[in-house]
Amino acid sequence: QVQLVESGGGLVQAGGSLRLSCAASGRTFRSYTMGWFRQAPGKEREFVAALRWFGGSTYYPDSVKDRFTISRDNAKNTVYLQMNSLKPEDTAVYYCAGRPSISGSYDRSQDYDTWGQGTQVTVSS
Repeated sequence: QVQLVESGGGLVQAGGSLRLSCAASGRTFRSYTMGWFRQAPGKEREFVAALRWFGGSTYYPDSVKDRFTISRDNAKNTVYLQMNSLKPEDTAVYYCAGRPSISGSYDRSQDYDTWGQGTQVTVSS
């Protein structure tokens, strides 16, 4: 059974940093694209970052580019999201997700078939 488990969320002041982790198990993710999404109360789920496991290509929306970095550790089957210069508007539940790289689009949540349980990130002003 494929499983994604996020960790690393918490409360941080504006300008601070957090690193989220997503531990993947149950299959090999070499052919997958891994993504991070977030959802704030009353808002739609939003694309934050994606990484093609094979090759390591990364993708970001303008809202987090140059502040967030997605990376992977092959040995640990883990994906990370390093978040720097955090802003109050980054406050949300952050979700890790995975999908086969061969299909869909990296920034569409509906194209992902595996999701973690989410971790809360709160940025105070």
